[in-house]
Amino acid sequence: MRPAYKMATALRGGSGKGWTTLTALSSIAYPYFEHLVWRQFGPRIRAGDFDIIHRLTPLSPTSPSLLAKHCSRAGVPFVLGPLNGGVPWPKQFDKERRQEKEWLSYVRGVYKLLPGYRATRKYASAIICGSKATLDQMPSWCRNKCYYIPENGIDPSRFSLRRTRTAQRPIRCVFLGRLVPYKGPDMLLEAIAPLLAAGDVTIDIIGDGPLMPKLREFVASHQLPGVSFRGWVDHQQVQNHLVNADVLTFPSVREFGGGVVLEAMALGLPSLVVDYGGPAELIDTDTGWVVPVSDRSTLIQSVREKIAEFVAVPRTLDSRGEKARRRVFDRFTWHAKATQIYDIYAKLADAKALAN
Repeated sequence: MRPAYKMATALRGGSGKGWTTLTALSSIAYPYFEHLVWRQFGPRIRAGDFDIIHRLTPLSPTSPSLLAKHCSRAGVPFVLGPLNGGVPWPKQFDKERRQEKEWLSYVRGVYKLLPGYRATRKYASAIICGSKATLDQMPSWCRNKCYYIPENGIDPSRFSLRRTRTAQRPIRCVFLGRLVPYKGPDMLLEAIAPLLAAGDVTIDIIGDGPLMPKLREFVASHQLPGVSFRGWVDHQQVQNHLVNADVLTFPSVREFGGGVVLEAMALGLPSLVVDYGGPAELIDTDTGWVVPVSDRSTLIQSVREKIAEFVAVPRTLDSRGEKARRRVFDRFTWHAKATQIYDIYAKLADAKALAN
């Protein structure tokens, strides 16, 4: 049986048999917050009351931690993460970056020069990276202490339905997300326009945002059938729409996590995504499809060709959908993620015991 451990926050504290973990909470003034944490818990950490110190928040890799060095000196392993963010914009989509007004993305890497950046990584015993992009940003000298665990997960109890339909022409596509440039709903409509006109596919667009008027105008001007704009849908009702679709079409070009992909997978729905950022990290060749990130016109053509393949052989959607469901319940539930993190704790505890 695995040792038990108990979570304790800096506001409440706690101790018990087995392992005890101190979890740092996020704060606007985080350095000051950590100062208060150390003032309150420092004596107990030095006394060995805690086996593992885990700073869960903030998620940003730009935030240094004063606790890392303190814990290292006290001989208590310090776990950092999951860290996520900082996915650079694809160079082919600078227009979309400007539409999102992300001016600071040009100098995002400057945070590596800030005080505490190197010390935090030097004194941390383990660093959990929530995406491959974040992992790639880690200095080579600390990669041996980095663990890749995708940030997103699902609660199985929130998914009571399951896709049972058999895909057939017209293929039912669905898009779920904010209607903003980088998520690509306009590219998706342009990609499937010929297929819509031919009656080969339909599309449900779930979500709202600044692109809605442009999307409606595109559909009207091209007289496209089979397009339904659902607007905002209560999250508990989203699964009712997804289980009646055949494939999630989500051509976002800059997504940190991609939780919508996991939600679709949990219902037995395969996904078509762009090979960039979080969504492509959640699926594999048995559970979905990725198209290469490229310039806008090439990406649109790639999406069109892939969906045309679904029209030609609909049964591939059903087989991958079932495998997608198994994958998400095996690897992406919160219980599964807790187990992965627990294994990190166990490795650090064993190393500490050997050192002593």
